[in-house]
Amino acid sequence: MKKKLKEALHRFKVETFKMTHHGPDQHQEFTREILEHTGQALHNAYTFHFDKDTPPHRVEMFQMIKSVALETLLPPVVEKLMRRITVLEHQQAASIKLLDELMEALSEE
Repeated sequence: MKKKLKEALHRFKVETFKMTHHGPDQHQEFTREILEHTGQALHNAYTFHFDKDTPPHRVEMFQMIKSVALETLLPPVVEKLMRRITVLEHQQAASIKLLDELMEALSEE
């Protein structure tokens, strides 16, 4: 039983190491998932509604600032956040799998 537990823990460590260092086999899957999450986050940008008496030049300036932020400033930041979130989600799934394996090994004894 001790050997089973040790093997399960070692497998978990190897899987999480591969996740954080993006092996060549998982690189495309992670990149696709990260870009999908990033696109969804940027697509959900807030819209603002201005009063009727707001001057048009202020609305235009605000829209310009918003478009610059959404197109140049936010994508790299959001992508890094989504990369970390995706890795953490995969690590959590791996830890749940490890816990299942450990509980199964303990119940056999």
